[in-house]
Amino acid sequence: MLQNYLKIAWRKIWTQRFYAGINILGLAIGIACCLLISLFVLDELNYDSFNEKADRIYRITMDLKMNGQVQEFAVVTSRLKDAVVSEIPEIETAGRFRSTGQWLVRKEGVVQNLRETKAIYADAEVFDIFTIPLLQGDPNQILQEPNTLVLSQSAAERYFGTANAVGEILILDNEESYRVDGVYEDLPSNSHFHYDFFLSMEGLEEVKNDIWLDNNFFTYFLLKPNAATDNIAAKINEIFRNNARAQMNEFSGSDNAFEEFESAGNSVTYDIQFLKSIHLDSNLIPEHEPNGSRAFVWIFSAIALFILMIACINFMNLSTARSANRAKEVGMRKVLGSQRSNLIGQFLAESTLMSAIAFIFAIGICLLVMPAFNDLTDKTLSIPFIHPLFIAAVLTGIAGVGLLAGSYPAFFLSAFDPLKTIKGKLQQGSKSGRLRQILVTSQFSISIILMIGTGVIYNQLKYIQNQRLGFDKEQVLILNTFGYSNSFESLKNQIEVLPEVNSTTASCFLPAFGKFCRNNVEFWETGKNPNTDSQTIQWWSGDYDYLQTLGIELKTGRFFEEQFSTDTTAVVLNEAAVRAFSLENPIGSRLQNDPNMKPLTVIGVIKNFNFNSLRDEITPLVMTLNTESDSRLAIRVEAGTNMGNFISKIENIWQQNAPSEPIDYTFLDESINQVYESEQRLGTIFLLFAGLAIFIACLGLFALVAFTAERRKKEISIRKTLGASVSNLVSLLSKEFLILVIVALIISIPIAYYAMYQWLQSFAYRIKLQWWVFALAGVVAIGIALLTVSFQSVKAALANPVKSLRSE
Repeated sequence: MLQNYLKIAWRKIWTQRFYAGINILGLAIGIACCLLISLFVLDELNYDSFNEKADRIYRITMDLKMNGQVQEFAVVTSRLKDAVVSEIPEIETAGRFRSTGQWLVRKEGVVQNLRETKAIYADAEVFDIFTIPLLQGDPNQILQEPNTLVLSQSAAERYFGTANAVGEILILDNEESYRVDGVYEDLPSNSHFHYDFFLSMEGLEEVKNDIWLDNNFFTYFLLKPNAATDNIAAKINEIFRNNARAQMNEFSGSDNAFEEFESAGNSVTYDIQFLKSIHLDSNLIPEHEPNGSRAFVWIFSAIALFILMIACINFMNLSTARSANRAKEVGMRKVLGSQRSNLIGQFLAESTLMSAIAFIFAIGICLLVMPAFNDLTDKTLSIPFIHPLFIAAVLTGIAGVGLLAGSYPAFFLSAFDPLKTIKGKLQQGSKSGRLRQILVTSQFSISIILMIGTGVIYNQLKYIQNQRLGFDKEQVLILNTFGYSNSFESLKNQIEVLPEVNSTTASCFLPAFGKFCRNNVEFWETGKNPNTDSQTIQWWSGDYDYLQTLGIELKTGRFFEEQFSTDTTAVVLNEAAVRAFSLENPIGSRLQNDPNMKPLTVIGVIKNFNFNSLRDEITPLVMTLNTESDSRLAIRVEAGTNMGNFISKIENIWQQNAPSEPIDYTFLDESINQVYESEQRLGTIFLLFAGLAIFIACLGLFALVAFTAERRKKEISIRKTLGASVSNLVSLLSKEFLILVIVALIISIPIAYYAMYQWLQSFAYRIKLQWWVFALAGVVAIGIALLTVSFQSVKAALANPVKSLRSE
């Protein structure tokens, strides 16, 4: 019986291959989009799940509240690691990471260095906490001694090929020798950190101090099996308070410093963060890598659902429309003895077969576009063909879509009275017509929402890229000189004399480079109580040409100048810092960040500039003079310079000075754009899938109008014979569908407005929702629908009426 159903179903599909082809194509594209997005979403939701003990791993975090400002940190004091293991019985073990930036690395006996940015100090315990399979070396011996390290498999191959790397020596920053104690398997792509070098924490002097008030260490702990987390955070806070109170009192020279600090409304509060929530729910200071966003995942999921809904609506639309013409067929079959169950089986077989064909095409589409999709999402996704869940999802999808699309003809038409259908007394398609109107309205509502979302996201990204940041990001080349072993001053002097160079500044502290150089410090006005009146402020340093090179404006006073020897104890504030300290006359004011430090005198105020992301408000900033920085060289290049030739000159100078070290440079505007990479990716994805949604909707509308015109060709021919013009006939066929699109527009605008308003709230600096974006989406939707409908309407109106009437 099933074989017979499928054979008849195939014949039906083949005889109406135009409509079937459009139906299958639209559904296949929708399923392909849904499958791709589902792979992305599942990858995001399963970050860090590869760790065998993931359900017991937590990170310690810290909230610092000072004068009403709250900052959230992912790093804490190094002292917590041993303290929580010894004093909290629920914790099995703990391990720390300490990031120290970049390293120049070379194999012993080799001259040429490589620049490594994925290196970090680590405790041996991290291998007990995280699932990091060791390929070479003894797991009981790694990271136990100073100046030892373990490498990722890819890093080991870079330096040693496929040979055993254990026992080999690597030279770091041309000074320190490190012995390789092990090689571990590369961390999976869905890990919230990726490092190629784990350096032994035993060689880091910073961990040997007894300071509880510094915060530089990522600290993770492993909970004992079946242990509860209810009181862990409270116990960590108690440990900190017991140790920090005496230390703060000692440093400040007051017996009540800690109590004064808290009585002023300030606090240091520790909490714990579940490992699996870090990637999607954490945006602390700092993070190992830029994390994802749960909102982004939900937006992606909604897009997948919308696309699939539009595709299924198309499928149902054409299925119900075509089924209306099959009422006589149903009546004849029933007269000849067909049971209702046979008719239901036949209709469901047809829709299920079309659904299966669409799924096969969808998987083929996915395979074709997967490389491009991976580039777009910055992932390495693949279709898990042999995974039981994937197989179950495909089979369920085929059956579900087939049942959904075939339900109307199967259960409604099969119940018709056979005599009425044969005599033509049944009003065909009345109920299905109302259903189709609802479905067309729904799919265009979804399409319009996606169009509005695309427009708002595009405008916000454009606003960010063109927003006045408070500095001039154009024509600035950033030369990375971390670990530079030769004379930095010589390199700087040779570059400064190039005719293309306007000015240079040497500093670690540059806009858009927050991952590498940021420094939160407590400052207070001299004469005030540091325990109650201090402010958490970014402390930067720069040389005399800092403002000129970066194009930052001076508001009042002056910047650092060589003729003033006292500038070594001077500071320059930004406007936000002036407001934070409530300085009415900032010039001449004095600040401190240490009771034993000589006060720093304010000599100038610079205008606010965005040194982080436009998602965040500009925070207070203090700048001091530093003429000996050698970490980065910012070079302002004259406008109109041939950048290719200029970079060649820079490379030649570098090669002359440091032939054994790799050159690393970027442009400031490119680095700033990278800050908004996730938003740019979101905008591209929205544009792509909104376009596909509109295409699928129009594909279904095109076929639906063609089918309607075919059903009404006799009516059209009679009207034309009686004198109706082409424009009258086009209006007749188009009016119904255009009304539905207008209704969709009315429904979709409030929904899109609310969704985009909520998304924009994540930016401190954002556009206003403008009426023309909504109007443009409406005009585009109506225009596309009109073109789609008109094409088929004009074709039907221009047909020879004689041929249509003769066929009857």
